Amino acid sequence: MTTALPTTTFAQVRAHLLAGHEIALLDVREEDPFAQAHPLWAANLPLGRIELDAWTRIPRRDTTLVVYDQGEGLAEEAARRLIALGYSQVSLLEGGLAGWRAAGGELFRDVNVPSKSFGELVEAERHTPSLAAEEVKALIEQNANVVVLDARRFEEYQTMSIPSGISVPGAELVLRASALAPDPSTHIVVNCAGRTRSIIGTQSLVNAGLPNRVTALRNGTIGWLLAGQTLDHGASRRFGEVTPEQKAQASARARAVADRAGVRRARLAQLPAWLAEAGRSTYRLDVRTPEEFTRGHLPGFRSAPGGQLVQETDHSVPVRGARIVLSDDDGVRANMSASWLAQMGWEVHVLDEVPASAFSERGNAPTPVPPPEAPIPLTSVATLQAWLADGPGTVVLDFTTSVNYVKRHIPGAWWALRSQLREGLALVRAAEPAATRLVLTCGSSALAAYAVAETARLSPDLQVSLLDGGTQAWIDAGGALEAGETHLAAPRTDRYRRPYEGTDAPREAMQGYLDWEFGLVEQLGRDGTHGFKVI
Repeated sequence: MTTALPTTTFAQVRAHLLAGHEIALLDVREEDPFAQAHPLWAANLPLGRIELDAWTRIPRRDTTLVVYDQGEGLAEEAARRLIALGYSQVSLLEGGLAGWRAAGGELFRDVNVPSKSFGELVEAERHTPSLAAEEVKALIEQNANVVVLDARRFEEYQTMSIPSGISVPGAELVLRASALAPDPSTHIVVNCAGRTRSIIGTQSLVNAGLPNRVTALRNGTIGWLLAGQTLDHGASRRFGEVTPEQKAQASARARAVADRAGVRRARLAQLPAWLAEAGRSTYRLDVRTPEEFTRGHLPGFRSAPGGQLVQETDHSVPVRGARIVLSDDDGVRANMSASWLAQMGWEVHVLDEVPASAFSERGNAPTPVPPPEAPIPLTSVATLQAWLADGPGTVVLDFTTSVNYVKRHIPGAWWALRSQLREGLALVRAAEPAATRLVLTCGSSALAAYAVAETARLSPDLQVSLLDGGTQAWIDAGGALEAGETHLAAPRTDRYRRPYEGTDAPREAMQGYLDWEFGLVEQLGRDGTHGFKVI
């Protein structure tokens, strides 16, 4: 018999949050249903990705984990997978999402809600200055003494940007602004796609005491489009280097802000004891650019560029109440990022006096994952090509993200969601009655490897194997590719389409997104668990 799983009530979760005790409230649905409604501090950990992500995102195995879904039958399976991975304090949320709602719990829409609601609170309390899109456009067209700094990731900036805008991701602003606007009379305008990163970026420069006038572009690129104005596409303007004097001045400014916010200080020598401490989780994050991280970082640290870290705390640090340790090599980016995390109620430390020699690890940080259930039969690219040429007996199941699948996949491959594998296999079997074998893949076959044993159990009459090296090996071998939603074995719920992304968002969706953001402060008040304190 299967042992019944314990349950945790809404009131118990709320008590944990209010007391500052460590807890991870895990929504194991796909991202799109998660984004439709979830508690403020819920983190999205889809059932199908637990083996790939859990050990990195939830480093301590005795963390209190409360798992829920909306009655789809995912939560219990997810809880048992987490227990199999070594987590010892796993329970189900009593009543699931419906139980949370019935108990009076506030539910939030969209993703990265803690950060977005915090940004709205910052603007409400600090009256962060902003200008309408029409005013900013007029300044640019008049060749006024103005510089536009885009606080998003470079990839987002390249998709669409304000004309003349320069890419300066959020954590870089205080470090780079003086170099980009050395004249104190230069007006600095900070933008993002919507509101949060422009508010936080603008307020960062204000808090740091820059002499320039600083304003946010009100409502970002959404506001720009709603005003009927044209965006650039494919821009490549990026920040440059700063002088030692500019860096020293920015470091002093950032340290002063961090001190005001209650950021704590740490030394490298403290980390071993913290990592061994029972009952506490410690996240070690490098807030510099990914390129700098790859060139050299502290052992055990993971890359989390500061602007996105503040924007995506629910992804980077899903354990509310955990300890966060930040590092950089300039004394600016870690302090500014930490100043915001501290205001969001996190215990956050910045490493001081780290010698350059300590940044000794190169490349990407290793990702700890469990071995897939063995044995896993492997199929080479050449063998798969021969099988596919032979006729309809071979079917490829691709477990990559739906976005990647639509961009490119092996011709004839079906896109599958691991969390809906049973339903997906039934659909494929009905559409491919001549199938005698299934070959599983994804980008590298890392995720697909965890689906092999389950697929074999659900399809005992078929030969099931894993494509060695995944779709990337197929591409490297010169294999043909196709694009589009050619064969979907599940709805594309693995990713929530942000109303502000891409170049074809409907006006109604963009305006609706802004209206939703305007209501977040009121929702925070009703929820009452946020713990935010704006300096």
